[in-house]
Amino acid sequence: MLIEVQGVTKTFVSRGGEQVVALAETTLDVQQGEFLTLIGPSGCGKSTLLRMLAGLVEPTSGRIVWQGTAPARGSEVGFVFQEPVLLPWLSVLDNVRFPLDTFGVDRRAGDEAARQTLELVGLKDFARALPKELSGGMKQRAAIARALVYKPRLVLMDEPFSALDLLTRDRMNDELLAIRAEVGATIVFVTHSVEEAAYLSDRVAVMSARPGQIRTIHTIDLPAPRGEAVKDLPAFHAWLSQLRRDLR
Repeated sequence: MLIEVQGVTKTFVSRGGEQVVALAETTLDVQQGEFLTLIGPSGCGKSTLLRMLAGLVEPTSGRIVWQGTAPARGSEVGFVFQEPVLLPWLSVLDNVRFPLDTFGVDRRAGDEAARQTLELVGLKDFARALPKELSGGMKQRAAIARALVYKPRLVLMDEPFSALDLLTRDRMNDELLAIRAEVGATIVFVTHSVEEAAYLSDRVAVMSARPGQIRTIHTIDLPAPRGEAVKDLPAFHAWLSQLRRDLR
């Protein structure tokens, strides 16, 4: 096991001074090397939970334990946001190397690591391009490369493909599975798409409406490695129906 979320509650205070409970008594485990997806209604606390796993937000109560230690920080966690958030004045290579610069890694070693990671995500020929010269899918691949370049123990992804068109999104799902197979990363992924959840995941955690809690967790027993043919299987469509029932 990589992480245990133990009875975590998160309460925010609104601008009007009202207390808003985003998460209530949430318990979850994240297994080493798995692809775990969180789905649930809008506002149920999926992104809040992801940010707590990253150490960006502290629980109001409960705790998050990393293999018997306090929550990890910095180089142990990579984060991919809904928007790529690339620095527009830096090249793709410099954007990917940027976390290594902040960790004090030697420039030459950082360049080599960034180039290797860009090759992994299929962007080695765009190392000197600026973000404005990339398509939406390419920008998100660059953002994934930036999250992977320092080899974190955990990669958190908050609806990373939701702004892409359907064909690009499908292609990015396949590319993400290939990247994950290559690097063996533990991934916690947030999406509103039951199709994406069933296709990508080893397990899917379904959350209730706010205040969010884990309603149920499913192990997705579809064949691996996965490809488009999986989507034609009766078992895949059965999982879509199950996840939709859970969300209702």
